[in-house]
Amino acid sequence: MSRNLEEPRRIAFAELVALLERIFVRFGTSVPNARILATNCAQCERDGSLSHGVFRIAGYVASLNSRWVDGRAVAAIEQHGPSFIRVDARNGFAQPALAAAMPLICESVARAGVTMVAIRDSHHFSALWPDLEPFADAGLVSLAMVSGLACVAPPGGRKPIFGTNPLAFATPVAGSRPLIFDFATSAMSNGDLRLAAKAKHTVPLGTGIDADGALSGDPDAILSGGALLPFGGHKGASISLMVEILASALTGGQFSNEVDFSAHAGAETPKTGQTIIVIDPTRGETRAFAERVKTLLDCVRDAGQARLPSDRRYQTRAQSERNGIPLTMRQYDELVALAQ
Repeated sequence: MSRNLEEPRRIAFAELVALLERIFVRFGTSVPNARILATNCAQCERDGSLSHGVFRIAGYVASLNSRWVDGRAVAAIEQHGPSFIRVDARNGFAQPALAAAMPLICESVARAGVTMVAIRDSHHFSALWPDLEPFADAGLVSLAMVSGLACVAPPGGRKPIFGTNPLAFATPVAGSRPLIFDFATSAMSNGDLRLAAKAKHTVPLGTGIDADGALSGDPDAILSGGALLPFGGHKGASISLMVEILASALTGGQFSNEVDFSAHAGAETPKTGQTIIVIDPTRGETRAFAERVKTLLDCVRDAGQARLPSDRRYQTRAQSERNGIPLTMRQYDELVALAQ
C-alpha cells in the first residue's frame, strides 16, 4: 500500500533540531555552527515562518556543496570604540557570527547603553526575528537589517538592484512576550514568492514585474527574468536603499547587486552584510519603558487592531509546543534522506 506523502506528521522541536543538525554537519558545517543554524531553522518552522524554515534547507545544502559558503568559518570580532563592534564572518553564515559576538555585545550595551554591530562577509538566509528575540527577552530594544541577492527593481526600473532587504524591530513589553516585527521591504519576500510559484498560486498585481518590465501577478514570470518591487512605491524603495547603505556600505559587505555566485553552481545564499543596533531603554528616566510600550499597545488594540506583530507567531509556537511541529511525510522523508 503506497504512502500518502502529503499526510501530516508532527515532530518535536528537539527532534527537528537534531535532524537538521545532522544535515548541516553532513554537508560540511562544523558542529557548533550546525547547532546554531539548525536551531534557527527549526524555530522558523515551529513558529510558522515557513518561507525561512525547512523550505530553505535545500538552498543551504546547495550553497555548502558549491563551496560558496564556509560552513566551518569562525568569525573575527573587532571592537572599535565603546559602542561599535565589527564582525568579519569570514564567508560564513551570519547566525554563528552573531552568536560569537553576543558576549561582547551584551558587555558593550551594559557599559555604553547602546551598541552598533556591523557584520560583513556573511550569508544570511533566514528570518531576522530569531536574531532579535534574545535581546528583547533581556529587556533590550533592537533593530536589524540585512541586504541580499538583487531581486527587487526600483520604482520604474526594469532590472533588480536591491535585495528584499528585510528590516526587523524588537522591544520588551511589560507582562507579555516581546513585540517583534520582521518584514521584507519588497512587496513580498522572495521565499514567499517561491512558495507561491511552487503552489501554482498567483500573487497580487504590483508584487513584481516580468522580463519586459510589465506588472505581473505570475510568480514564475517575476522569478524568470523579472523582479519584485518595493512595497509602498518610492517610500518602500527609500527604506530598501537605506538598508543597502547600512547593511552593506557601512559594514563593508557587498551591495545586493554585487553578489555574484555564478562560479558556484547551485549556490543560493547571498553574501552581503548585516547591521544590528541594540539599546538599553532603562538608561536615564525611562525605567518604566516596558510599561509605556504596553500602554501604547493596549491603545492600539482598543482602537480596533485585533492582531499585532508577532501575535500569530506566538500562537503558532504554542500550538507547535503542544502538538509538535507539522511537516508532511514528504518533507520529513526528504530531511531524513539528507541527514543520511
